[in-house]
Amino acid sequence: MKRRTLIGTLLAGCMLLAVNPTFAQKAAKKEIGLQLYSVREEIAKNPNFDQILQKIAALGYTGVEAAGYKDGKLYNLSPEEFKAKVEKAGMKVLSSHATKTLSAQELASGDFSESLKWWDECIATHKAAGMKYIVTPWMEVPKTLKDLETQCRYLDAVGAKCREQGILYGYHNHAHEFKKVEDQVMYDYMLEHTNPENVFFEMDVYWAVIGDVSPVDYFNKYSGRFRALHIKDHREIGQSGMVGFDAIFNNVQTAGLKYLFVELEETNNDIYTGLEQSIDYLKKAPFVKNSYSK
Repeated sequence: MKRRTLIGTLLAGCMLLAVNPTFAQKAAKKEIGLQLYSVREEIAKNPNFDQILQKIAALGYTGVEAAGYKDGKLYNLSPEEFKAKVEKAGMKVLSSHATKTLSAQELASGDFSESLKWWDECIATHKAAGMKYIVTPWMEVPKTLKDLETQCRYLDAVGAKCREQGILYGYHNHAHEFKKVEDQVMYDYMLEHTNPENVFFEMDVYWAVIGDVSPVDYFNKYSGRFRALHIKDHREIGQSGMVGFDAIFNNVQTAGLKYLFVELEETNNDIYTGLEQSIDYLKKAPFVKNSYSK
């Protein structure tokens, strides 16, 4: 190519980017994580974990949230092995669901010091795996407000232990958290009785809708508390019309969002087709930004 032609081509390209900046952004990949609970059946029947991760990455997912912690291992792998496999597939290790449920005796006494010991190995494992977040995925509806207050103190204490090791700790909801314990809405009480420095909330937007509440209302009322979201629908994302994803994503800055995770509990098709349809919906959605972590 002649020098004059080359210069002209470069100038034309620069002008195109200046006039249409979105042209430069089309190649950018959206940061969309996957909660690995979505592929639990595949993991159970396929011993080749690398193959599963590679399939997920090939669909465009950029990070993972684990759901397989037990006794110092993640999916029966050392934390270093787990991290290496995820990164080999081209994704990031971001988050993990794990918890130690309080016993009836601990709830009755209000002393959860024994359960706190369990977290030492759990936190060390997740730190070695390079996790940013550990999230408690479930809590039964407490029978009394006193029990709920104990649970909140427990969450705070776990969060403080995580923070000391450079990990942030959160809580993931289902629909039952929007029920009342005595005269208090459980979820609201949890938000109001945990320290934002110790506990964030990973809102599952589908379960919030099933709980008959508006995610956006919670974003506005408790701004900044929702560092992570589970983007979920009845089955494949965007197909049921039940969840107002446009309104949710238009308000995630208020929520405090840093990372989003697709989770599919059921699909109309095979799981990989469902995962592909779900991420394609988010890739094409103009209201979903490329990144919220920066």
